[in-house]
Amino acid sequence: MQSDVENYCCGIDFGTSNSTVCLATERAHFLAAVENSDDTIPSAMFFNFATGHPAFGREAIRDYMAGESGRFMRALKSVIGRPIFHEKTKIGKRYATLADILGLFLQHLKRKAEAEADRDLDSVVLGRPVQFIENAPEADRQAQSDLEQAARKIGFKNIEFQFEPIAAALEYETSTTGEQVVLIVDIGGGTSDFSIVRVSPERIRQADRAADILANRGIRVGGTDFDRQLSTGQVMPHFGRGSLYGSKKLEMPKAIYWDLSTWSNINAVYEHKVLTMLRALRKEAQSPALLDRLLSVIESRSGHRLISDIERAKIALSSETAARLDLGYVESGFAVSVGRDAFVASIAELLTRIETCIGATVADAGLSPDKINTVFLTGGSSMALPVQALVRAMFA
Repeated sequence: MQSDVENYCCGIDFGTSNSTVCLATERAHFLAAVENSDDTIPSAMFFNFATGHPAFGREAIRDYMAGESGRFMRALKSVIGRPIFHEKTKIGKRYATLADILGLFLQHLKRKAEAEADRDLDSVVLGRPVQFIENAPEADRQAQSDLEQAARKIGFKNIEFQFEPIAAALEYETSTTGEQVVLIVDIGGGTSDFSIVRVSPERIRQADRAADILANRGIRVGGTDFDRQLSTGQVMPHFGRGSLYGSKKLEMPKAIYWDLSTWSNINAVYEHKVLTMLRALRKEAQSPALLDRLLSVIESRSGHRLISDIERAKIALSSETAARLDLGYVESGFAVSVGRDAFVASIAELLTRIETCIGATVADAGLSPDKINTVFLTGGSSMALPVQALVRAMFA
């Protein structure tokens, strides 16, 4: 690799759903191609048992969807800072911690950036949510430390952090013509962050912007939570959720359906003990056909495919009143329809938490809603129709 006088730094936005890398010098900055010509990459990995090598991003998703033998992982960001992050999990015939696995993904991003910059990179700015772990300062500090150690382990020496909504505010500032007080609403796959920032063409030249950050808060609510609510409320009943078994008419264990509806938990339902339990419950089930569907998903390890279909249905509900999931890979001719009204009702509590946190952020800044000049929405989940409606109702 080259080593000329121009210094490069990179910024990594490691997201729950997608990730990007920006390369910067004193003269310019640009997004790196992190998957072929694309400047975004799904935050997904597939450990192919046949080749022994991991695949990343879209390639990982294609290998998994093609039915290759292996283990698919997504939404790793959601476990940063939790004890499970340092526990070992089985990948084929070997064991690795989730910290090691996340490090492999970050290393892949680093190598892509280095290939584009044509040099080694040892300086990075890592984006982070306002709160990795909600209302748990010590766990939040641990989460940042976990991410920093993962970055240091792959060769980064100079590591800085930037709140993701602040980064969005600084980007928005490049288009302003006068001073504004901006509320940044950043709703991603795993977290929602809110910041109030004073921006202007003059302030953009200042190196220290701490005084312009009027308030910021965050909660652990994001698109994956919306996926889970849509799944458990409208899809999982077709797989036996809420159905009964045995002479005492007990309800099927809810934990199985929760795990199958949670990106980071899906691999847990593939364990042998879960299959053994379900096969036993199926013999006593009052609706055995529903359990057959559930067993089909687990035995074929199609859980991530199912939740991907649910995610697409959720996105479709932003423009349609209903969406259809074609689930012929579970059962021939099987399909499920989901509705917008039921979806909105299922996420009502999550929307209330978002509304409460936005209101508290405005109050922290000592402002009333009418003093906010601009609301800047970013993050894929901010495009959800119920979120858009909520923000518009709060800020005229």
